[in-house]
Amino acid sequence: MDAGLTPLWISIRTSLLATIITFFLGIGTAYLVANYKGKGRGIIDSIFTLPLVLPPTVLGFFLLLFFGKNGPAGKFLMNYFEINIIFSWTATVIAAVVVAFPMMYRSARSAFEQIDDNLISAAKTLGMSNWSIFYKISIPLAWPGIIGGVVLAFARALGEFGATLMIAGNIPGRTQTMPLAIFFQVQAMNYKGAMLWVATIVAISVVMILILNFWSDKQQDIVGKRVRGGK
Repeated sequence: MDAGLTPLWISIRTSLLATIITFFLGIGTAYLVANYKGKGRGIIDSIFTLPLVLPPTVLGFFLLLFFGKNGPAGKFLMNYFEINIIFSWTATVIAAVVVAFPMMYRSARSAFEQIDDNLISAAKTLGMSNWSIFYKISIPLAWPGIIGGVVLAFARALGEFGATLMIAGNIPGRTQTMPLAIFFQVQAMNYKGAMLWVATIVAISVVMILILNFWSDKQQDIVGKRVRGGK
């Protein structure tokens, strides 16, 4: 590993921050869409899900246009704050957020949609506000799905490559994540170095899967105990 452990730390920092951002964005967006019954719901859902099916390089191209020096966000940040997003660590976080968001959004939305409408109606009848219903009823009931979305979002952010390369580049010690390190180690015919990073990502991914499986089993046990207790 020519750059030491730097790609590991960059990947972990990027994935953690991206997961935190997608956690709040995903839950908020999922809750609004799950409870929206108006026209255009399918179009709105498709827009939020689109990053899941688009090639990462296409996402990176759109981000480059948006945050580039001639893009709307790029011009605004440069003119008013003298901030350049392109080829910075912030760009790696933005790329990770964009590709990981659909994982969090779809998991949380599915969890919210499975909540019994009668519970929500009863809460409204008792005079609970929408905010109280959200964090006292909807969040606890949807929590297993939300946790699953967190794990999937983190794993997706950790493995992001294409969009990161487009908008952040491959700058050792600054924007080079583990997937980028693997690609350029292979390009340099350094298969040993690439294999070390591959093994690291695989190990982290296995741990995340084990955590997700453990959480799912634990939730099933809790539900089973509640059902037996009810009987």
